[in-house]
Amino acid sequence: MSHEAHDIQEPETPHLDFEGTTPYEDYVKADVLTHLQHTLSDDPGEMVFLVTTQVMELWFTVIVHEWETAARALRSDDVPVAVDALKRSVRELEALNASWKPLGQLTPAQFNSYRAALGEGSGFQSAMYRRMEFLLGDKSASMLVPHRGAPRVHAELEKALHEPSLYDEVLRLMARRGHAVPQPVLSRDVSRRYEPSAEVEAAWTAVYSGDATDEVARLGEALTDVAELVWRWRNDHLVATRRAMGAKAGTGGSAGVAWLEKRAQKNVFPELWTARSHV
Repeated sequence: MSHEAHDIQEPETPHLDFEGTTPYEDYVKADVLTHLQHTLSDDPGEMVFLVTTQVMELWFTVIVHEWETAARALRSDDVPVAVDALKRSVRELEALNASWKPLGQLTPAQFNSYRAALGEGSGFQSAMYRRMEFLLGDKSASMLVPHRGAPRVHAELEKALHEPSLYDEVLRLMARRGHAVPQPVLSRDVSRRYEPSAEVEAAWTAVYSGDATDEVARLGEALTDVAELVWRWRNDHLVATRRAMGAKAGTGGSAGVAWLEKRAQKNVFPELWTARSHV
């Protein structure tokens, strides 16, 4: 054996002895996360459904964080920070959409084996998903009603309802940059659902007909990436539901597939799509 071989150092053993819980546990709270699963049926498939749904809620939370970060940055005219947050959210939306994979192959019999355990529970009732929708401009005061029994959640949703959406902040920034966004759009009641505007479409047409490296043009493309993945989320939800339960009524009392089909037809940031026909 060579002299050099004797000098090779074995890798050091990681630090294993801690006074209390590990620093990893203190930061991640893995013990809390992995003990939040309480199934209500004996079907082994329910665990997959429950964990996947909980993972979706975590992705909703981080995406809301990114879009709120972007909205604050836009209020401060800091487009690069806003675009960075939107680009991160694109990767997070891709991970969120991949969450349908474990559920997308459910047969009606497999879903029915634990569906009764859901009772009237439905993803439609997710408060964090509702905050996502509000940030996208899809607002309705009636969506607060299911959360009246949870004061903190209700207060957070009410605050989000009355704050400008992400798209509202984009249009306000465009106006400050000299783009022809009409005053009725800028002064609209932000607690109501955003409705498309021909004037806003014309403003986006002008942006896309100009310098492609302009900050507003790059912002528009980042928003389009977000909008595309939101559309894919809605369609994947529709397909997974159609596969698992056909045209039956949803667990939360909605029309199920019919309601999801209507949602899937709506574009997020609508003028970003229609303006492309005029460039």
